[in-house]
Amino acid sequence: MANKGAKLGIVTIGQAPRDDIAALFAAQAPAGTEVVLRGALDGLSDAEVDTLKPESGADTLYTRLRGGRDVKISKKAVIARSPAALARLRADGCDVLVYACTGEFPPMPGDENVLFPSRVLNGLATGLLPRGRLGLLIPLAEQGEKLASKWARPGLEVVAEALAPSAGPDEAAAAAGRLAAKRPDLVAMDCMSYTPATKDWIKGPLGVPALLAITATGRVLREMME
Repeated sequence: MANKGAKLGIVTIGQAPRDDIAALFAAQAPAGTEVVLRGALDGLSDAEVDTLKPESGADTLYTRLRGGRDVKISKKAVIARSPAALARLRADGCDVLVYACTGEFPPMPGDENVLFPSRVLNGLATGLLPRGRLGLLIPLAEQGEKLASKWARPGLEVVAEALAPSAGPDEAAAAAGRLAAKRPDLVAMDCMSYTPATKDWIKGPLGVPALLAITATGRVLREMME
């Protein structure tokens, strides 16, 4: 358990800096916490990133690069580069680590005691909705089948709607309306790049509670660190 003045390390599947992610986690962490963020794709040029193309829907991750460019990248490539990013954060002296992606990942070297947001969201959804219909907001339509399978469990029906995290309020409201038509009991926003503003835009059209990955994970981190 970390105390005031601790150092929080964040791995993003894209590139540093990601001031938006760092700021949201800093807002949840205890006062005095230093936030250090590193990316799995740090050190790569745009041309090199563009070679990391997904092999399939199951191999597809969405992220935002340094400079704000949205890309689809290979999950396998991210997994291969993640242990080095975790090792750099440990070398930085970070007391608590979070892997800032809602995807499911296999065991990786150096992932001991790392907080994965997918486990936070899944735990919350399981506790709040033991059975019923779970709605998902996902970045890319081609991820729908894979992510519905990730969330599947007995007694739960999963419905999904795609919404790019870079979308504005009108697009967000329209996607929320389409998802609301599927009558979910609870919604999980399955991407770390969705923001509190995105949640504000979708709440009205949805009419049901929505779980935002980055703030849900940040509140768990605060509980760990206080």
